[in-house]
Amino acid sequence: MTALFALATSLLWGLADFGGGLLTRRMPALTVVVVSQAIAAAMLGAMVFATGGWSEAGPRLWFAFAAGLIGPIALLSFYQALALGPMGVVSPLATLSVAVPVGVGLALGERPGPLQAAGIAVAVLGVVLAGGPQLRGAPVQRQAILLTLVAALGFGTVFALIAEASTTVTGLFLALSVQRVTNVAAGGAALYVAVRRGTEALPEEGFPWRSLPALAFVGLADVAANGTYAIAAQHGPVTVAAVLASLYPVVTALAARGFLSERLRAVQAAGAGLALLGTVLLATG
Repeated sequence: MTALFALATSLLWGLADFGGGLLTRRMPALTVVVVSQAIAAAMLGAMVFATGGWSEAGPRLWFAFAAGLIGPIALLSFYQALALGPMGVVSPLATLSVAVPVGVGLALGERPGPLQAAGIAVAVLGVVLAGGPQLRGAPVQRQAILLTLVAALGFGTVFALIAEASTTVTGLFLALSVQRVTNVAAGGAALYVAVRRGTEALPEEGFPWRSLPALAFVGLADVAANGTYAIAAQHGPVTVAAVLASLYPVVTALAARGFLSERLRAVQAAGAGLALLGTVLLATG
């Protein structure tokens, strides 16, 4: 069950990142974050009301609140790093986020078997290569490296926090709702400050209503990924769940190949193959 839900997480996050990347070509990244998360928060609020999730309120919700504060910071740092580029360095470097939940799992006493340890190593290497690491060309700005490391630390911390936010399904709905409401509040405050400083919040033609379904998909896919990851981490080793969930860059690369006809470089194809091999080792170990 852990492998299944963790792989579902990587699929959902990969597609959400792909959709978010396309949307940021039409409107500011911060607007994409706020609007997509607001839609997800509204849907989750309805689910909490329908399932009576408020009865699950408790101290664990502070984990969800913290994840909601850290998530937008990590996402915006990642987008800014991508803007500074080169993406061939930023994207693979961001996969260091897996170190946080894996480290938490090891600290809690988890000890993967030989096959799982090999699978972790192979899968992480595959994810890095699938990002198409740029080994030559333009120098990388120090600020881009710093922002990417901040994003990786933030993503990994959200991984660890959301896994601790609830122990039941209805409680998970409530935890994810709290996380998303906090996301919207933090992102909305940042957007307000940016607009006051002269940054445009919308494209020149106004709000792109035709993009609303895509924004909804990005927000809902992201929240669903958080949910499937929490379930994966609760039903199996966090070390395995975190590594399998971190395969999302492979999904993003394949989506770009399928929908945008972007050609995979040889290093990316090799990385996708290694990620698949690592998945098999983790699932069978």
